[in-house]
Amino acid sequence: MSIVYKETKVIQKDKVRELYLDAGWMAYTEKGNIINSIIPNALQVISAWEGEELVGLIRTVGDGVYIMYIQDILVKKAYQGRGIGSHLLQTVLSGNKQIPQKVLMTEDTEKTIKFYEKNGFTKVNGKETGVAFSRYDR
Repeated sequence: MSIVYKETKVIQKDKVRELYLDAGWMAYTEKGNIINSIIPNALQVISAWEGEELVGLIRTVGDGVYIMYIQDILVKKAYQGRGIGSHLLQTVLSGNKQIPQKVLMTEDTEKTIKFYEKNGFTKVNGKETGVAFSRYDR
């Protein structure tokens, strides 16, 4: 069966929850109101499907004019390494060329660094690319 990509915010909540659980993203799944709100409130959502199974998703937030933040990109573990994540990311990037600033924050692991560099991102680490800051209020 082949992967089908859809741009829609209408996705069954249990399928979204299952995808985030597979990724181990417990901050999103521990409180039901979070997982129920993230998709409808996103700037853009593109999902990857094999039949009725949600196997990947990318979600952006931002103003749609100057900045787009790639908030989430997930691919089920069993489907990783097939180019699904790159396809999702490249689809978002090519469809939003008018937005000059595209940012994301992710784990500082060799695997994630290689993935984003392969897809044209530069690691923010100083004078040439700026500095990144974050704050988490829990």
